[in-house]
Amino acid sequence: MKPIRITLWALLIGLSLLWIASSPPLSEAPSFIALRNLALQYSGVLAIGSMSLAMILAVRSPRVNRWLNGLDKSYRLHKWLGIAALVAAVFHWITANGPKWAVSWGLMTAPERRPHGSELPEFGTVQTFLVGLRHTAESLGEWAFYAAAALIAIALVKRIPYRFFAKSHTLIALAYLVLVFHSIVLMNFDAWTQPVGVVTALMMLGGVGAAALALTRQIGRRRQVPGRIAALRRFPSMKVTEAEVTVDANWPGHEAGQFAFVTFDRREGPHPFTIASAWTPANRSVTFISKGLGDYTERLPETVSVGDDITIEGPYGRFTFEDGKERQIWIGAGIGITPFIARLKHLATNPDGRTVDLFHTVPEIAAEPKALLEVDVAGAGVALHLMEDRKDGRLTGARLREMLPDWSKASVWFCGPAAFGETLRRDLVAHGLRSADFHQELFNMR
Repeated sequence: MKPIRITLWALLIGLSLLWIASSPPLSEAPSFIALRNLALQYSGVLAIGSMSLAMILAVRSPRVNRWLNGLDKSYRLHKWLGIAALVAAVFHWITANGPKWAVSWGLMTAPERRPHGSELPEFGTVQTFLVGLRHTAESLGEWAFYAAAALIAIALVKRIPYRFFAKSHTLIALAYLVLVFHSIVLMNFDAWTQPVGVVTALMMLGGVGAAALALTRQIGRRRQVPGRIAALRRFPSMKVTEAEVTVDANWPGHEAGQFAFVTFDRREGPHPFTIASAWTPANRSVTFISKGLGDYTERLPETVSVGDDITIEGPYGRFTFEDGKERQIWIGAGIGITPFIARLKHLATNPDGRTVDLFHTVPEIAAEPKALLEVDVAGAGVALHLMEDRKDGRLTGARLREMLPDWSKASVWFCGPAAFGETLRRDLVAHGLRSADFHQELFNMR
């Protein structure tokens, strides 16, 4: 989480400092309109800057993902930047319309308007052109703000089906392009020669490129390979489906713990699934395990068949168990067991000498998947602690510390519900675990 926070605050604080450095000094008794104009420009810079970086992150750049420690972390930052952009844009909208509302309510008299651009004659031609576009930029920008706000809200409401979210979210790229036009026309003209203008321009340039890739559906295209379902295994009592897929020769291979975007149905589009198999170039097989947790995954067992052609994009993620520790504790809650299954299969043929305890917490587990897990654990030389909620109660930090006296020497790898992981992390860190030794997969793409 640290790179996410550093990046978010570096952006907001950095843009703020650049804006302050470029702003002209206020008079001793600044007018309301002068203060309002400063707030309008400041909120606009924060809004377009946050939205630009969010657009750039949507490209799934390998370099950016390495810095943020995985695409899951990149998407978490993307979400926070979207929220930051929305908050700044709402403030910008209120600031822009506030004086008109105050005049209509009789709280203030309409200020006298002055012509724009006359104070910088050396930029007269360009500035005059931009001034002529102000009304259009204001009108289009307001409607783009409404559209972007609605689309961001759709992304944040988990009850809205993922299919609708994924398709509608692409439209943000259109709204963003309009907001870039709005920003170019309405940003104080002299700011473009200041560092804040240069940085904002570069960010918008990157954002425009990202928007173009999104609208032409080029994001991730180079990492897509065709595959075919070779085998299916269903566990109806647990609402779990396992699909073994044979992939094209262009699949680069993957590390245990990574995930991919899988398109089982082109009308549905790609969905993220953790890979549940080790990579063996000889058989070119990749296994995905899904659990019926929503509209799409509930229907998946009835909509897929052996022989179906699918598309896989990836691999992504850095939940790969490499931390230099000789002692590890793995916690897979529910379907969060998936990356650990892949690691178990990898260790069966590539032992690394680590001492590992695996906790699998689940409401209940059927006999067949339990037997399969026990086989994988035995082959990897890992100690299994299977905890069914109804029989064994829930896993807590206190129970873990009691069961494993040497827990403080280990790193902890968690995959499962975010709130559960955060609760465990806080408990263990409070009792001496380094925060950097708690690794959590943020497998939430919205």
